[in-house]
Amino acid sequence: METEAACNLDPRVKRTREMLLRAFEELLGSKSLQAISVQDIAERSTLNRATFYDHYTDKFALFQDLIGEKFRSAFMARMAERPAQCPHGIRALIETVCDFLAGFPSRCQEFQRQAGPLIESTIRERLREFLVAGALRDCPARDRTNAELRATLAAWAICGAATEWQRQQTQSRDEFVDAVLPIVLPIMGIRSEGATASH
Repeated sequence: METEAACNLDPRVKRTREMLLRAFEELLGSKSLQAISVQDIAERSTLNRATFYDHYTDKFALFQDLIGEKFRSAFMARMAERPAQCPHGIRALIETVCDFLAGFPSRCQEFQRQAGPLIESTIRERLREFLVAGALRDCPARDRTNAELRATLAAWAICGAATEWQRQQTQSRDEFVDAVLPIVLPIMGIRSEGATASH
């Protein structure tokens, strides 16, 4: 799921970004997103502000990169040996999104207000990239546009529904996945035989 651009990064660039990401994550453990400045990140990472701006436009771009990396790790751990273009793969994918969103504590309304939209859009884009790659893998050239559209719709449906589930928590994760899966599978053009069988 790692993008080609990320794979081809110069090792020095990669190391610098890792330092910035680590520093930012440490700061988030003790300060609100709003309270963290670029200067804070630069000082914690032992880099200067100019270096920060060589890599990121602002702290929100860094935050999106952090979320993207964390989601990718959670996703790859869950999906390691599961093909995505099957009911059980899509189920695991939805479970990953739910678990990842639930991992952000609602302890801080301010954090949710500031970070929620960034978290959702980042997950949605990573999910879309993965679904598009899977949908296009064995897709004839004439069907590529349709396959990309299906993947985009599925990513939006999964992320939107999971975000609402996380806000309301009116049902368990497994009940939620059982309800969403039969809706998402046809979007992806996947038959749903045995899809709601468990976990």
